[in-house]
Amino acid sequence: TMALPIIIAAGGLVQNTNGEILLIFRRGFWDLPKGKLDAGETIPDCAVREVQEETGLHTLLLGPFICMTTHAYFDKWLQKDVVKETHWYSMEATALETETLIPQTEEDIEKIEWVAIENLPQYLRQTYPTIRSVFDAFNGGSLKF
Repeated sequence: TMALPIIIAAGGLVQNTNGEILLIFRRGFWDLPKGKLDAGETIPDCAVREVQEETGLHTLLLGPFICMTTHAYFDKWLQKDVVKETHWYSMEATALETETLIPQTEEDIEKIEWVAIENLPQYLRQTYPTIRSVFDAFNGGSLKF
């Protein structure tokens, strides 16, 4: 059997200065902003750019690498099964008062919310296993919810 082509992507788990976490709602699931690597781009740069494009946030402080997730899916543009390797980074949004969240509607993002840590469980019930694993790995698992 042929190995599936690998698509490299990157995204961010963003906290604001109040400690809330940014979640986006897309195609019926709560998700984290992420997207595919552009030619000539570094993976951390991709993670920041994708968060900026999908959320409208621009003032982001790149934090440590969290983990990598993989999932297979059918890519409708390539018309084949692929494996997406997503590299996740923690980030801090430091200019909350002056920035407006703007969902990138062409990526099917319907809404964006800042979620308090204590409210995370109800959101994470409606997310993907890969996203839950990012939260599990975040901060060495010290995020308690």
